[in-house]
Amino acid sequence: METENQYLGKEKVSKLLFKFSIPCILALLITSLYNIVDQIFIGHGTTEGLGAVGNAATTIVFPLTLVAVALSGMFGDGTAAFLSICQGRKDTKSAHRAVGGSIAITFFISIIVVVLGLIFCDQILNLAGATADNIVYARQYYYIIVSFFPIYMLGNMLNSVIRADGAPAFAMIATVAGAVTNIILDPIFIFVLNWGIKGAAWATITGQIITLILSLIYLTRTKTFRLQFASLKPERPVLTNIAKLGVSTLITQLSIVVISMVCSKTLATFGAQSEYGANDPLAIIGICMKVFTIVISIAMGIIIGAQPILGYNIGAGNLNRVRETFRKCITAAIVAGLVATFFFEVCPEPIINIFGSNSSNPELYMQFATLTFRIFLMLVTFTCVIKVISIFFQAVGEPLRAAVVSLSRDIVFFVPLVLILPRLTNNITSVLWAAPIADVFGIVVAGGLAIAYFRHLGRPAETTTKANFQDSKPGVIITISREHGSQGKKIGELVAKQLGIPYYYKELTALAAKESGLEKTYIDKVNSNDGEEIMKELYLTTSPAKYAIEAQEQVLKDIAEKGSCVIVGRAADYVLRDNPNVLRIFIHAPLEYRVHNIMKMYDDDEKSATKNIKRSDKNRADYYSMISGQKWGNPANYDLCINAAMGKEKAADLIVNLATKK
Repeated sequence: METENQYLGKEKVSKLLFKFSIPCILALLITSLYNIVDQIFIGHGTTEGLGAVGNAATTIVFPLTLVAVALSGMFGDGTAAFLSICQGRKDTKSAHRAVGGSIAITFFISIIVVVLGLIFCDQILNLAGATADNIVYARQYYYIIVSFFPIYMLGNMLNSVIRADGAPAFAMIATVAGAVTNIILDPIFIFVLNWGIKGAAWATITGQIITLILSLIYLTRTKTFRLQFASLKPERPVLTNIAKLGVSTLITQLSIVVISMVCSKTLATFGAQSEYGANDPLAIIGICMKVFTIVISIAMGIIIGAQPILGYNIGAGNLNRVRETFRKCITAAIVAGLVATFFFEVCPEPIINIFGSNSSNPELYMQFATLTFRIFLMLVTFTCVIKVISIFFQAVGEPLRAAVVSLSRDIVFFVPLVLILPRLTNNITSVLWAAPIADVFGIVVAGGLAIAYFRHLGRPAETTTKANFQDSKPGVIITISREHGSQGKKIGELVAKQLGIPYYYKELTALAAKESGLEKTYIDKVNSNDGEEIMKELYLTTSPAKYAIEAQEQVLKDIAEKGSCVIVGRAADYVLRDNPNVLRIFIHAPLEYRVHNIMKMYDDDEKSATKNIKRSDKNRADYYSMISGQKWGNPANYDLCINAAMGKEKAADLIVNLATKK
């Protein structure tokens, strides 16, 4: 922790951002190539099925590929987060089962998507805005792309796993190799072999095959886990945790699916009623969205690279460095957005020409394309800032705020505007105005939440309780886990007093703060009862929580090295599992007994006391599961389970008697 403190907490922020953000930007830009090169070559084609009609066809198919990205991303990012947790607790068994199970379930789901996609091909294409002019070519592209979803989804899922295994460079190499293959083969398949739009699809698939092959090769040389054939058997508890951890990725990607389909369908409907026709607007919006992705990739790369900087400094209470990092990320995103806006507004034609047109009416095509770039991307700078704020909230352990910022612009504002505006005006250009209007509303929400957050951040931090390691002697180390209201803390105090050894409870947080340089506030938050289940689990995977958990675990090990003591809570029985002197105790009691105790202690009514107990026990169980991968309260994990209803003195005597015999 000290090395990280000196590095992330003291190195110049600009230097850290340059080191961490540039690779992230490059990785995201390379990934974007998959979605761009096909449209460039298709747009320059002059044969049947290419040009604007071909680009319209690929735009229609694009939303379903995002469904594949969403599903594979959920298990890829979920597994990556779970792997990070497993690495922290040195749990190689759960790690290899998580990866193997995710491979199996991703493949199984991909087959289902392929079957459903092929059966309902025309219904899906029509829903996405297909017309009589382009549906034939959309089918050609669609059938090939969808049929190879298992390869695409497995490659995408494994890429996240490889990064989490500590090999981001290899993950990028696998992606670059696929993208370069796609770029090389596109002109060969489309023009030399004269395969047309099918050639573009086959070039994409070949690139995806290369990425998957390299990813599979990596699985033979992993760092933190080793796959076995048995690893491929899915385990429900592990996959459930993975799905929960990856749900934010699923929601984010599916929101893009909704945006793409609603936008494409509306443009096709109102385009058919306009002088532009249905195909040209579809082709143009597809191009516009791909260019938009490039700009957003730069903004996202900046803030993703800043995540470890923000994570450590928010946990360490270096609030000025948090503000400085945020300001620099926002400034860089604004610069990127303004530069892009300049080109979109002043000279969009050269950008549009990169993708060709070959429209039946080139003049109208360029007219609508220019309008699209100038209106639709008018406030792309706001979009960049919104994305930066959303990912910033993830980095500082605020997943709920991150979700609100992410979904407000896209789902709450953009989608309704796309549906309403053209129907009010009966004008296709109204669709384009939905984006800048949504950007205005979105920046108000994101900016408001950011301002409120920093105002709160500016308040005086809670004073850290003074604590020191207590002198001890060699002997038994007693860890006490307890149900809320069972008087486990009181029992622990009695045991420590009878044995004449140190007692640690609240002191653990203060010691962790003191030894790690982190703020007590952030260590406390890890152990709090606040938050819904999924949001709590998402929080526990963020950088501040990870630093806090690592600090607590190190302090527990330091305490154990100093000799005999009593430790209450913090999954100490698991953290110290390799120490031969540990005596693991679990204290439970009937609900009625615990409710009575809570009512007496906090002056609660029965209903409030019961709710408080259930919430607290659920929080302890979730924390224990996150740290250990095991079930909290399982008798097999403890040396002694005691029903505290016998009385705290008798319970303490039992523990003392057992401890003296150990």
